[in-house]
Amino acid sequence: MTFTDTLVVGAGQAGLAAAYYLQRAGVDFRLLDAAPAPGAAWAGRYDSLRLFSPAWASGLPGRPWPGNPLRYPTRADATAYLRDYVAHFGFPLDANQRVTRLAAAPAPGTGYRVRTAADGEYAARRVIVATGPYTAPRVPAWAGQLPAAVAQLHSRDYRHPVQLSGTGPVAVVGSGNSALQIGADVAATGRAVFVAFDERVSTLPNNQLVWALLVLSGLLRVPRHTALGRRLHARPEPVVSGDLARLRGFAHARFIGRAEAALPTGGLQGRRVATPPLDAVVWATGYAPDYDWLDLPVLGPDGAPRHRRGLTAAPGVAFLGLDWLDSRRSALLNGAGPDTRRVVAALLTMP
Repeated sequence: MTFTDTLVVGAGQAGLAAAYYLQRAGVDFRLLDAAPAPGAAWAGRYDSLRLFSPAWASGLPGRPWPGNPLRYPTRADATAYLRDYVAHFGFPLDANQRVTRLAAAPAPGTGYRVRTAADGEYAARRVIVATGPYTAPRVPAWAGQLPAAVAQLHSRDYRHPVQLSGTGPVAVVGSGNSALQIGADVAATGRAVFVAFDERVSTLPNNQLVWALLVLSGLLRVPRHTALGRRLHARPEPVVSGDLARLRGFAHARFIGRAEAALPTGGLQGRRVATPPLDAVVWATGYAPDYDWLDLPVLGPDGAPRHRRGLTAAPGVAFLGLDWLDSRRSALLNGAGPDTRRVVAALLTMP
């Protein structure tokens, strides 16, 4: 059994920011991660991914991005940055430790016990859950009605167009930036791409001026529990106008509207038009909660965390890195520091 004051579950951006503030406070802590190295969520994304924010607006506390601050870092850049962050500060990281159970210690008021798939056992007064904004791939219920001949892949597992079998048409389903980037990735190979995208989603330019305005205006840090925050949270996230324009520029990319059903022919029914039979579908449709390992009363009926700006009803247990944990920037790299500083300070004042 390994004893420590605070356990941080997850060595992504939020977990590493938590480690930074715990280290500064002189607290004994350990980072646990299921992967062999930190930043695995970035390392496992598709090859062509780029951050939606420039380097100057994407840093974690205490360590700016190296290189040109105006660039939009790649997937590989983000992975290298997070791994360098751990090495620079010398955080105590236990890799290959996928947590299978988090529960209260047997004696009331004595903290928590954690067990991992590698038979690791940990005891801590406090636990920070920083495993990211949900991890279970989500697809429509009717996806299973597609014929077996149609290959299906979630964006979590998509890396490169060569993964998609055949040479025929491909559908990319989703109304976010990942769907647009993946759609353009596939279209660049010359294959016909049918994009099931809700065209009511608004767009926003992604340039230095826009980021300066977002940061200086404070819109990214408006708390969710305020009237303005509730209005912003209720609106669909805008997509990058340049990514949408690039995909529209491919003559063989056709927008079919929001996907509504699978067809017996092996196509999809879009709100505007149906596709022909498809060789493959990429689902860029987001994620659902996956906290089966949490044996604590901190989840709602839908399996999502119940918290107030990251803090839960379980004393000493907090979440970090969730979408809109506190504000729009909470799940972004540039939001990890502010959220974590507040949550760690609050945890350390608890008895």
